[in-house]
Amino acid sequence: MKHRPLKIVNASIVTPERIIPQGSILIRDGKIKAVMEGNVEDNESEVLDAAGRYVSAGFIDIHVHGGAGHDFMDNSVDSYLAIAELHARHGTTAFTPTTLSCEKEALLETLALYEQAAALNKNGAAFIGMHIEGPYFSMQQRGAQDPRFIRHPDPEEYKEIISKSKIIKRWSAAPELPGAIEFGKYVQQHGILPSIAHTDAIYEEVLEAYNTGFTHVTHFYSCMSGVSRRNAYRYAGVIESAYLLDDMTVEVIADGTHLPAPLLKLIYKIKGPDKIALITDAMRAAGMPPGESVLGRLQDGLKVIVEDNVAKLPDRSAFAGSVATTDQLVRNMITMADVPLTDAIKMMTATPAAIMGVADSKGILAAGKDADLVIFDEAINIYHTIIAGKIVYSKD
Repeated sequence: MKHRPLKIVNASIVTPERIIPQGSILIRDGKIKAVMEGNVEDNESEVLDAAGRYVSAGFIDIHVHGGAGHDFMDNSVDSYLAIAELHARHGTTAFTPTTLSCEKEALLETLALYEQAAALNKNGAAFIGMHIEGPYFSMQQRGAQDPRFIRHPDPEEYKEIISKSKIIKRWSAAPELPGAIEFGKYVQQHGILPSIAHTDAIYEEVLEAYNTGFTHVTHFYSCMSGVSRRNAYRYAGVIESAYLLDDMTVEVIADGTHLPAPLLKLIYKIKGPDKIALITDAMRAAGMPPGESVLGRLQDGLKVIVEDNVAKLPDRSAFAGSVATTDQLVRNMITMADVPLTDAIKMMTATPAAIMGVADSKGILAAGKDADLVIFDEAINIYHTIIAGKIVYSKD
């Protein structure tokens, strides 16, 4: 659908390298036509005055399970749409709906709803492919993943799933499991990014996986091995491996709870903004008040408690998902990790776009890119979210 031409004026435009003062952006047919300092001469467009606020590329969340009381595993189009609209209100313009470990039939049902929901999604963050999280995980590092469904890679199963769905863009698994390397090779051959997650792998196993396509680490530090001792000998784990492998990318739940400020600073210092994507890993309670909730499907998911701005297992022994939104992630990286605004925005835009293979159309403000933008103030309060040239949220 074509929208009326739009011109954004009086904007502090955030690019990966600098902030352009008093800038203007011209939008035509869902694409960015021009980005420049000063005013773009144009008399045909609707004018949106940014009032000196920041304008950046729209936020891209490559790991999100739910929000607004819904989860993608609820297997309803309404859930897809409600989640997309909730996150758009917080600056997310594109994201990858994410599943949890489950039965094959439930996963296929979730995947089958994607295209139907995408066709109806008019006011929410755009879908850029599915992320399957599980069920091929280490039982010792399962976290809040349901142990009933955790299993080793099954070629018959994952080949059937891939044959029935063309919208899978990423699949998280533990690379040390029997058959995991073959799994990684197969999914990569089908245009799917294999990602390391919920794993007890040591460096040697990570290196083998990396060389066969596992170039990304899911929710870094969460549910993965660090230095361990086996028969008196020390081994580097996934955490150390991600630091040692310069080109390996990582994603960080910067909700202010999963990782403390010193670790956020360490990850940023070692990996840098080009190798870090900020993620919410949000479950259904994002945007909802504290209290009891459910991780996964309503009918048989895991009961959790939401308190202290995070979801926890009922016995409070571990976290069970985030309730963050992308605006909070950017704010936390600036205030907790002392990251410059330009780098915090890069980790929420250009880097996740590159990881998911959509950098040709998304992730930076430049002529020819999709007109996905977000306008916010110094405290990262969202004032406008624009997707494909359409204003889908306004605070005023």
